[in-house]
Amino acid sequence: MAQDKFIGLIAGISYIQDADQLEKYSTDSSGYEAALPCIVVRPVTTDEVVRVVNACSDCHLGYTIQGGLTGLAGGARPDKGDVVISLELMNKIEEIDTIGGTVVVQAGVVLEDIQNAVQESGWYFPLDLGARGSCQIGGNISTNAGGNKVFRYGTTRELVLGLEVVLPDGTVLNMLNRVIKNNTGLDLKHLFIGTEGRYGIVTRACLRLFPKPEARFSALTGLNSFNDVTLLLKEARGKVAELSSFEVMWDNYLLKASQSINKPAPFNGQYPIYVLLEVEGGVEGLEEKFNRFLERQLESGLVADVIIPQSEEQAKAIWKIRDASGETMAKISPAVAFDIGIPLKNMQTFIEETINALEEQYPTAVNLLFGHLGDGNLHLTTGCLTPEQLLPVEELVYKLTGKYNGSITAEHGIGRIKKPFLSVSRSAEQIKVMQNIRKLFNVNDLQNKARVID
Repeated sequence: MAQDKFIGLIAGISYIQDADQLEKYSTDSSGYEAALPCIVVRPVTTDEVVRVVNACSDCHLGYTIQGGLTGLAGGARPDKGDVVISLELMNKIEEIDTIGGTVVVQAGVVLEDIQNAVQESGWYFPLDLGARGSCQIGGNISTNAGGNKVFRYGTTRELVLGLEVVLPDGTVLNMLNRVIKNNTGLDLKHLFIGTEGRYGIVTRACLRLFPKPEARFSALTGLNSFNDVTLLLKEARGKVAELSSFEVMWDNYLLKASQSINKPAPFNGQYPIYVLLEVEGGVEGLEEKFNRFLERQLESGLVADVIIPQSEEQAKAIWKIRDASGETMAKISPAVAFDIGIPLKNMQTFIEETINALEEQYPTAVNLLFGHLGDGNLHLTTGCLTPEQLLPVEELVYKLTGKYNGSITAEHGIGRIKKPFLSVSRSAEQIKVMQNIRKLFNVNDLQNKARVID
């Protein structure tokens, strides 16, 4: 049998076959219907990844690449009977360059572990998202994760200097570049950032670091309209160069998120919309500058009210509400979590038209809104639906997303769930080019089949 031959070819590499243990690897955090793999292989080195890939090819077995299983697009869910290649044991931080400001890590390192390790060395890795304690950097790279600080530092793509990648034919591309400027032809690493494992497996990465900020301050503001939010964004960008986060929460999300984590809602939820701002930089004068900025916005009436945390614990409590999207979604399941990009000039009109359509067609549904907004990323969660309503709700929202020249996914990726809607954001010509690249690298389509593109 092919499976017996496969096990012989991977002798010496850690693997799991017990049915109870396989359950953990049967899906990701998207809620996509689970499917049991036939085996989970856990390599610890790039050479072992090569051996596993070659064994899958020799036995003609489809395989799924997995990281921390925090994805929301079904990209890490295997097909039934797949080989799963879990990178969870490739969790070494290999080198922190405290002079040049880089870190070399294996793909299975948890994001928070990178943050903590470089911080101890006086440096800072700014990629940050709610799943920081369980997502892995390989998954962040393969989906080009965004998060809370894209506004200042960019997406994962801007933080990757170099990669090591194993191609589906077992070839290893060592592209562990360590410098920002490297103008030596086609930058191949970009073929593997945000392409969800369709062209190769990221095994190691060299990441860009920044000097550790001496100070960080947050404030939660209550505003009276979305127009005020856009004006505040412009004011903050122009007058507070240290601005690192600009997170927007509508009242429905703030109230539901606070309830989901058993915390009182800030301002008693009396304002229609809220902005959570964060600044980071040198300690000298930053707090005073930030407070002066907030005072001016209050005096002008642009901001209706403000909460300025008096301790790190209070700041974390406010951020916990912002990060409670997972707990909140669980309270209104079955639900669809939209992660869309909309041009800021179209945002209010899009929201009004979308919410009106949802309320008219699905009057018992709950619609929650929050987003990074400074980068045009809006999160809409529509819940308390029936299973039969999920697909029609997706079709409604994505149709309107296309109408306003938006992206059906701003940071979570296409995976399996959003693949039927890819044509909303990509032309037939673009999809054809992506298919041709897949055929070039992933000839037999054994690796991460059925994601992103057919």
